[in-house]
Order: sequence, then C-alpha cells, then structure tokens
Amino acid sequence: MGKINVARVILGGLLAGLIINIGETVLNLYVIADESTAVLQRLGLQFPGPHQIGIFVAMTFVQGIILIFVYAGLRPRFGAGAKTAVIAALIIWVVGFMAAFADVVLGLTPANLLAIGGAWGLVETIVAAVAGAWLYKESA
Repeated sequence: MGKINVARVILGGLLAGLIINIGETVLNLYVIADESTAVLQRLGLQFPGPHQIGIFVAMTFVQGIILIFVYAGLRPRFGAGAKTAVIAALIIWVVGFMAAFADVVLGLTPANLLAIGGAWGLVETIVAAVAGAWLYKESA
C-alpha cells in the first residue's frame, strides 16, 4: 500500500474546494437567497459580510482537501476512480448534512431549506470529489 501523495491531495482538494465554493455561491446568492435572508432576519442576524464570507470560503477549501484526503485513503481498498470518489463524497456529505440537520432540530433552519441545500450539496460534493480525484495520483 503506497503512501498518500500530500501534494496531490492539496492540489485535488483545492480544485474540489473551488467547485464547492462556486456551487455554494450560486446556491446562496441565487437559489435560496430570499429564504436564507428571511431566516437570518427571524433570528435577528444580518447577511454575512466580507469577513464571514472569507472564512466560509477558506473552510470550503479545507473541506475540499479533506474530501480528497478521504478519497486517497479509500483508494487502496476501492480502487482509483469515480466510484471511490463518490464514496468519499458521500462520507463528507453525510457528516455535513448531519451537522446542518441539527439546525433543523433546534428550529433554526426550516426543513425545506435543508432539503434544498442538502440535495445541492450532495451533487456539488460528488462533482467536486470526482474532479479532485482526477488530479490525485499516487507517488511513484
């Protein structure tokens, strides 16, 4: 079993993070903007400013790197390719979805907003994983 190629994890992870960031931008600015704004107003909060958005962008790049790290760890057992990338994506998505579901349980987020964001996130995470896995290669 070969060692994980850290440089390729980072490279593939940055690509995955970029794809997720683009998806999240479209989701939050166009698809669920009105509903999200209503939730924020109900909670007495304002739409995130540049500082918060910068943190979210950085967190998403870290998520992409973790996604490709998980792919690299699964690769020796499931083989290289899209199937393994989808498995890695499902692992990362389930963890994130469970955290977001907590907001629904607490009454902070409406279930329909979670459903839209969850479905969107599943697709973008799978696309990101496949793209990032495409860049990942084991060390020689």
